[in-house]
Amino acid sequence: MSTDQTAASKTASRMNWGGNYAFQAATLHEPGTVDEVREIVARAAKVKALGSAHSFNSIADTDGTQVSLARLKSMELNVAEKTVTVGSGIIYAQLAPYLHERGFAVHNLASLPHISVVGACLTATHGSGSGNGCLSTAVSGFEFVAADGSLQTLSRAKDGELFAGAVVNLGGLGIITSVTLEVQPAFEVAQSVYEGLALSQLEKHLEEIFLSGYSVSLFTDWQEQRIRQVWVKRRVESGVPPVFAPELFGATLATKTLHPLPNGSTENRTVQLGIPGPSFERLPHFRPDLTPSNGEELQTEYFVPLDRGYEAIMAVEELRDRITPHLFISELRTVAADDLWMSMAYRRPSLALHFTWKRNWEGVREVLPLIEAKLAPFAARPHWAKLFTVPPAQVQQLYPRMYDFKALLAKYDPQGKFRNAFLDTNVFDL
Repeated sequence: MSTDQTAASKTASRMNWGGNYAFQAATLHEPGTVDEVREIVARAAKVKALGSAHSFNSIADTDGTQVSLARLKSMELNVAEKTVTVGSGIIYAQLAPYLHERGFAVHNLASLPHISVVGACLTATHGSGSGNGCLSTAVSGFEFVAADGSLQTLSRAKDGELFAGAVVNLGGLGIITSVTLEVQPAFEVAQSVYEGLALSQLEKHLEEIFLSGYSVSLFTDWQEQRIRQVWVKRRVESGVPPVFAPELFGATLATKTLHPLPNGSTENRTVQLGIPGPSFERLPHFRPDLTPSNGEELQTEYFVPLDRGYEAIMAVEELRDRITPHLFISELRTVAADDLWMSMAYRRPSLALHFTWKRNWEGVREVLPLIEAKLAPFAARPHWAKLFTVPPAQVQQLYPRMYDFKALLAKYDPQGKFRNAFLDTNVFDL
């Protein structure tokens, strides 16, 4: 008996989490089994997977059939292999507590843990930490439904270079039904916040500041030549809570819980003030057990080489008075280099410059080309799941393995069943 729940979506707009994009797919399927996913894919002319809808552009949309993976909720820990295999409906806020209860953890988490594991890995989404790769680097294998409806598997162990090209596949390879992640023994983290870091400190100490914790985030509104807050998250080693000095390069240690925005509510923020807790309750900025902000925002992010990070920051700072009227806050993070072809951190340690915008696309759309022009000399790679206006030819030049990636997608999807406007524009438009 079929458990597929199908609905026509034209009668009412389905929006993404940010509220800025209405999905155009004529039909939405919600299969309850992998076999149902295979049947849907086999008979569809155009099809695309939908995860937790946290992308800000059309990357998960299609003019054909959209497949929600929300009901594929399996989780299976392999203690001997130190891996966990999860269905594509699982979000990190579900996975992390499951692992912790069993003595394990993932290496890192994004600032918002309410995103799907599969969707995050397909787009090289990340947290922070100069020694931490993006979330995709934990993937050791995955299962997917190819264009002909067949069930395929790829793994790092058996597929090597092909696997490196397939992990961050932007949804163009097929419908991912499960993913296997490497895990590690559970660990604790304590986080504290410092206020008022002079921007000038980054000229000589940028990498040192980002190495002051396991995960470090800098928040700025680009005004007054300063970083408003520095969020430092440190691992608890041998059961001894880390010490947070009263000052960090002139920034002062906060004595109360803070939100990056001056008047923001701290209710759903993870615990600060140096109090240790499980890694999954400290590494994100939002608490996994509470509903996050409602998404009334837009997001943009660009990755530049870490060794040119200060130059890039100061280039953007020149636009401060153009940026600030449209901005909620910016966050600066670091991500370790990896070997995943389409990762924004491919073969270069990176500084990620993130912008959380007010939901005013007309104003933001005017500012983005200005920021992108400032960052062009640094070969800035835009985040695949966020908003950008970088010309397609320029985007493709940013990825040395782009030609190989196109060939990989064509191998598994020769008729372009999983292609959509986003991929046609940003990957195949040459």
